[in-house]
Amino acid sequence: MIDIELIREKPEFVKESFKRRGKEVPLTEIIDLDQKRRTAISEMDSLRARRNAVSKEIGSSKEKPPELIAEMRQVGARIKDLEGEENEISDRLHHIMLDVPNIPSESAPDGADESANIVVRSVGELPSFDFEPKPHWEIGENLGIIDFQRGVKLAQSRFYLLKGKGARLQRALISWMLDFHTEEHGYKELYLPYLVNRDTVTASSHLPHFEENMYHDEEDDLFMVPTAEAPVTGMFRDEILDGETLPLKFVSHTPCWRREKFSAGRDTRGIKRVHQFDKVEMYKFVEPNSSFEELESLLKDAEQVCVELNIPHRVLELCTGDLGFAAAKSYDVEMWGAGTQEWLEVSSCSNCTDFQSRRAAIRYKDSRESRPRLLHTLNGSGLAVPRVMIAILENYQTADGSIEVPEVLKSYAGFSHISRE
Repeated sequence: MIDIELIREKPEFVKESFKRRGKEVPLTEIIDLDQKRRTAISEMDSLRARRNAVSKEIGSSKEKPPELIAEMRQVGARIKDLEGEENEISDRLHHIMLDVPNIPSESAPDGADESANIVVRSVGELPSFDFEPKPHWEIGENLGIIDFQRGVKLAQSRFYLLKGKGARLQRALISWMLDFHTEEHGYKELYLPYLVNRDTVTASSHLPHFEENMYHDEEDDLFMVPTAEAPVTGMFRDEILDGETLPLKFVSHTPCWRREKFSAGRDTRGIKRVHQFDKVEMYKFVEPNSSFEELESLLKDAEQVCVELNIPHRVLELCTGDLGFAAAKSYDVEMWGAGTQEWLEVSSCSNCTDFQSRRAAIRYKDSRESRPRLLHTLNGSGLAVPRVMIAILENYQTADGSIEVPEVLKSYAGFSHISRE
């Protein structure tokens, strides 16, 4: 949630910021509601002050002046009416503000959509083969490690099974990434609930705008996590942290669920876009003055996974029109898929500034300041598992149809190659 004072004091700047995003935001209504709310609060404060003064006057008087008593009845009734009006206005304003995206960073490049994203760097040479490389869905079915039909049989379209060494390879990948981030990058591992309440996904900014894409248990009003970002954000909701402990760096593996509708086509073949997928998520709680430096560090942590797996990758700086709802600045990391001949997004690293911390009321305080301040939050995939699995299968395939296991995963997997089972 953005600061209402920013809208109040710099409406033209805010308007221009959302224009950069290509988003329509009801700023006129927000400003009008804010003014009405402040007017109601001001009148209530004046009436309460008057009521207190008259109460003292009546209390010190031997006689109870009927005109003052009558006035107090009117004042009390007016205050009650104003409280109702103020609550109604505040609820409406809060509802609108929850659906307003973050202000993009001035350093984020302008652009309408993903076509305006900027390739910052490419790392590694694209592999060459002396045979026609296959896409992962053919590789997986030929090796008997991916079963699409039974995934549909058990659930519906866009679900799949991993079997045998396919399942073990994924488990090895997840375990290695968690160890890599904890041991090499200093993150603390978390095991999180996979179902979270409405307050949690509101604090992380997934509600209300992402609600239709989340799986929801209506009876208990719990949501299946769309990403570990949601529960990690909510972990410190309504808390004041010790500034001396910042930055806090967490990493967690969770399955993720999304109800996105997919159009038929090449982009939906295989395991690239599915309803259930695993992801290792990195998350930081930091002081505001260091958040953009921490974003660069977060990006490097994500990139290093690609480097260790020896798979070519590139980094894109997202333009304002392609930024996520909560992000002020973002980078995407993409791995090369040699079989599908495409770049696969495996991580999106974002600085959400104080957008989530304001929604979640997460503040910090240190010895240098007397008042608690909102901290900044950052998140990034480290990495998204299915896309990395695609990259491994397609880049490590051999002429006989088998798969060589990346060196860093061999000890975790317990085998060095995958052949037909």
